[in-house]
Amino acid sequence: MPRLPRAMVVDPVDVGVYHCISRCVRRAFLCGVDAVSGKSFEHRRQWIQDRMRWLAGIFGIDVLAFAVMSNHLHIVLRNRPDVIAGWSDDEVAQRWWRLFPLRREADGSPAEPEDHELQMLVARVEVLRARLADVSWFMRCLSEGIARRANREDDCTGRFWEGRYKCQPLLDEAAIVACMAYVDLNPIRAGIAATPETSPFTSAYERIHAELSTPLPQPSVTQTGSAQETDTRTPANSSATRKTKTTARSAAQPMRRDDWLAPLELAPTHAEEQATPVPLGRASNRGCLPLTQTEYLQLLDWTGRQIRRDKRGQIPSDLAPIVLRLGIHPDQWLHLVSHYGKLFRSAAGRPASLEEEATRREKRWLQGSASARQVFA
Repeated sequence: MPRLPRAMVVDPVDVGVYHCISRCVRRAFLCGVDAVSGKSFEHRRQWIQDRMRWLAGIFGIDVLAFAVMSNHLHIVLRNRPDVIAGWSDDEVAQRWWRLFPLRREADGSPAEPEDHELQMLVARVEVLRARLADVSWFMRCLSEGIARRANREDDCTGRFWEGRYKCQPLLDEAAIVACMAYVDLNPIRAGIAATPETSPFTSAYERIHAELSTPLPQPSVTQTGSAQETDTRTPANSSATRKTKTTARSAAQPMRRDDWLAPLELAPTHAEEQATPVPLGRASNRGCLPLTQTEYLQLLDWTGRQIRRDKRGQIPSDLAPIVLRLGIHPDQWLHLVSHYGKLFRSAAGRPASLEEEATRREKRWLQGSASARQVFA
């Protein structure tokens, strides 16, 4: 059965959450060690994470979760057209220049744009504004950069990725928490790690170790492989003023290693969400779950230990209220996370959410509706 056109899956006008998967071809390794040749590609995991972190500071898209595996990548994204609507034309132009500069320095980093070059971008600012909130453009900028770099290292040409990325809408909070846990626990199910805190290159690892480490001074540049990009969140008229303001703001703000990831806990009000300045590395301070970070990590840690032992455990009484709050049967939680990829295909959510999505797509039902009735309360 052919895939739906991307325009029917992703609505660029409304805020939505999407589970995206990219997989390699030609028995290529994104990361890991090739069992045949013995060659290690582990360094490419850092390529992916650095690239995602850099893009999160440019696009109007929140990164909720990710996991970098040996031959595929999981990432949960939320587009934020509402955030980008508040950016000035100058800021949109500067962000796009960082992605696709017309001139570069000798080290490969974007040259400082001249005023007339920014004005050329401002002339098509509405098109660029839409692209900066587009999940497809985010995935294109992520995948293309890694593919080119891997092909140079492998001294070959041609496809590196299997095809266009798979995209699955997450229709409600229950689907979001189940998908995030599924993504964060990928290395554990694969036998690569025993617990979330020992599985690097996942969002859970970043969040856990951010809690354990001391915040660092915010740098005025962010690393993107071989090139360094200047952060220009604060727009200004001249290039000298832009550099001065950026450096001053960056030096004043401490950073955590997970500052580029979206917060987990939803703020009760919009005012409370805006009370803390938005870090330079992400689009907004909006959370994604009615859970604290501690609650999510506790649930994730227990789930990971049960999956790693390959047995079905009974959810502890202190964790049961967490999943009940999300409308999930506690007895079905492990089954939901362990088999998430098989239970849901084109979309994930509670039965009512899947019915609404089927109606929107002009279909009678979506695959996963029966599973949703079993696992969601």
